[in-house]
Amino acid sequence: MENPIPTLYGWIVILCQLLASFAIIIGIAKGFIIYCQNIFSKDHAAASFQSSRLAMGYSFSLGLSFLIGASILKTTIAPTWNDIGQLAAIIALRTILNYLLLRAIELGNSISKT
Repeated sequence: MENPIPTLYGWIVILCQLLASFAIIIGIAKGFIIYCQNIFSKDHAAASFQSSRLAMGYSFSLGLSFLIGASILKTTIAPTWNDIGQLAAIIALRTILNYLLLRAIELGNSISKT
């Protein structure tokens, strides 16, 4: 009988990747809608741009978190040293991207409050 754990992990990895894609697509759509609602208003053009960036930033951060989880799960099934090295590089890059996104979101929040 085949071990069901790798199959289950495979399905969970796919689910994490789908959730990441869904979060990013929804964020892009939400950012686009926010931007389009106020683009023609000269008074709110900068605010709508900032609001759309914040909406997309939150979604991208969530999507990156799901992708990090998927990468970790993929590696836990039968890791080799090469897989572990690739995972470390992927996590480092995605963590740096996530950190920079969160800094941009915080900066955007502080600008929009003033």
